[in-house]
Amino acid sequence: MTTGKSVVTGRHRGLGFWLQALLGLIPISWWADYSHHASLAFIAAGLAIVPLAGLIGRSTDQIALRSGPRRGGLLNATFGNLTELIVSITLVIAGQFEIVKASLIGAMLGNLLLVLGLSFLIGGIKRKEQEFNPQAAGVHSASLLIAVTGLAVPALFLATAGSSSAFAREAISGTVAAILIVLYIAALIFTQVTHAHLLGVAVADESPRWSVRRAAALLCLAAVLVGVQSEIFVGSLGPTVASFHLSKIFVGLILIPIIGNAAENSSAIFFAIRNRLDVTLEIAVGSSNQIALFLAPALVFISLVVGHPMDFIFTPFEIITVGLATVIVSVISLDGRTNWLEGAQLVGAYLIIAVAAFFL
Repeated sequence: MTTGKSVVTGRHRGLGFWLQALLGLIPISWWADYSHHASLAFIAAGLAIVPLAGLIGRSTDQIALRSGPRRGGLLNATFGNLTELIVSITLVIAGQFEIVKASLIGAMLGNLLLVLGLSFLIGGIKRKEQEFNPQAAGVHSASLLIAVTGLAVPALFLATAGSSSAFAREAISGTVAAILIVLYIAALIFTQVTHAHLLGVAVADESPRWSVRRAAALLCLAAVLVGVQSEIFVGSLGPTVASFHLSKIFVGLILIPIIGNAAENSSAIFFAIRNRLDVTLEIAVGSSNQIALFLAPALVFISLVVGHPMDFIFTPFEIITVGLATVIVSVISLDGRTNWLEGAQLVGAYLIIAVAAFFL
């Protein structure tokens, strides 16, 4: 078990033809950016991030397969959200804090409602029920509830205090972020070391196809290209949002998470089809835990380093939606069983939030 998006498994995630075709959008995005075609640059750069994210995941898996299940799980947990981290840092440097925060919440909502919902729906169509480890689901649910508490308290403080100094906001943001990171590390120790025998560690059922040198080289190359594409994507964001009359909340909450997670989260659905819901939960729910407990808090400190301080205060809409998503998933996972109807309900909840975000 891991607390990240990926797990050490036998998943075969080579880049398919359509993903390889999307790599052809990289030079198109460069040309569009150079020619000041903002909308084309935005679309091409965003779509090009999808196969690059898939390549990062594949490279990480190939290295993890040589490390054993526990070390591999830790490696996957570390690099599981690398694409989101790079895009978020680019947004922080650009001062797009509203979109950064929305994208973090959007990634959690996408994992908990859309990805998990589609997995339960498609995986359960030909089955009466599907089962998963309720202990593992319980650990994830508890971590999510604590994470949502950490997200909500700074906003609750701001609403209660009325007016507050910049120092108070930064002090609370930094303290909450530090505590969540400590809890994330504790969760890693719990799931990887002290209680791995109870919760189960996914065991690799395939041999590595790439050498460590090749996997590391492709991982670095993909990370660099994601950074370049993110720069183009963020740089063309303003004109595109204005041109298509999109709200920043919708772009952050819906569009950016779908782009960053598309290649990776498709594997969650494939595992559900193969009736391996424990792996599906690791990918979808584990990733949300990593975002809430590590990625979002880490960005608070990274923003200080890059000279663009970002607080840890989210909007009421963001907190309420992710809180509701956490409660829904927690209730559904109590019995360790699911079916296609619960999947449809999760997807429906996501669509309701997406429609509301579009009109914000």
